[in-house]
Amino acid sequence: MNDFAPYMNKVISDFEKQNDIKVKWIDVPFSEGEKRTLASVLSDTPPDLINLNPDFSALLAQRGALYEIAPEFTKQFNKSIINSLKYDGKLYSLPWYATSAITIYNKDLLKGNKVPSTYDEMASIAPKLGAYVMLPNITENDTMLRILNKYGVEDLNSKQSVEVFELFKNMYEKGYIPKETVTQTHHEALEKYMAEQIVFFQAGANFLNMIKENAPSTYAKTDVAQQFTGKLGQNDFSLMNFVIPARAKHKEEALKFALFLTNYENQLELAKLTNVLAVNQKTLDDDYYKNYNDLMSKARVISARQLNKIEPSLHTARNQKEINTIVNTAVQQILLNKNTTKNILDDVSKKLKSL
Repeated sequence: MNDFAPYMNKVISDFEKQNDIKVKWIDVPFSEGEKRTLASVLSDTPPDLINLNPDFSALLAQRGALYEIAPEFTKQFNKSIINSLKYDGKLYSLPWYATSAITIYNKDLLKGNKVPSTYDEMASIAPKLGAYVMLPNITENDTMLRILNKYGVEDLNSKQSVEVFELFKNMYEKGYIPKETVTQTHHEALEKYMAEQIVFFQAGANFLNMIKENAPSTYAKTDVAQQFTGKLGQNDFSLMNFVIPARAKHKEEALKFALFLTNYENQLELAKLTNVLAVNQKTLDDDYYKNYNDLMSKARVISARQLNKIEPSLHTARNQKEINTIVNTAVQQILLNKNTTKNILDDVSKKLKSL
């Protein structure tokens, strides 16, 4: 976030004046966040409030390291987002801000075809396009699991799961997606989009600025639409949230500060300063998220609207990194036709159960 410190200092100053509570904000480099957080929450003097991603927050909740937040403190938030944060039906975190990827596409390369709204529609128009349909980065982190989630897949060797994997395998074999799909990430997808080698690029609205700065001629041909969905029609999103350690000494004050940071006014100011989405429902209902007059504001409006349909959300498991590695290896084996999709997914299912 650019020039984030002045915003944060102002919010802290306002909170201190209104509540006679002193706040000390410490900014930790992202790479050190999890390691330092784990050490601090298990100590006798943890921070009172910590900004984390939901995956790591869920891990701490599983270990009994977080303070449970009562339902009455969730009234100002988007209900679907609150539901996505629950662990075993209980809430151990409050959302701070969200992001939700949109579909960025090249109008010229679309060749007059209707913009698809689902992965299946996208695959069906692939033969008619003037370039690769996209580089789907389906071997990066939990990308494939998030796609499967949009189809309601719970069992990886189910009929529905096989169909989704086969959808991408078919596009790969027919040359509708690049051969590099087996290894490359969203960074390479961005490069290919800017070089006009792919039609669709799914990413956050902030990527529009990079395209505008680095490939102005491509940006001139660019438009935006909702992200591709599966048969359930729900959207993918990411969050950053606040947690209060179970051993925190000032739990009430920490909760008060978290609710202040996420009130209507502070959320609206944060949204205008950055490209993130508010999680406060009143802020999401503001005209800022309803009206647009250029590509950036259109992307913002589409992203915000997507938060109205985000359930069921993918819940992180205790050993998520191992799960991601197993699934991503399977994606590579399926695309490269190492065995039948069903056999590969049967093997994956056994490995996941053994975890």
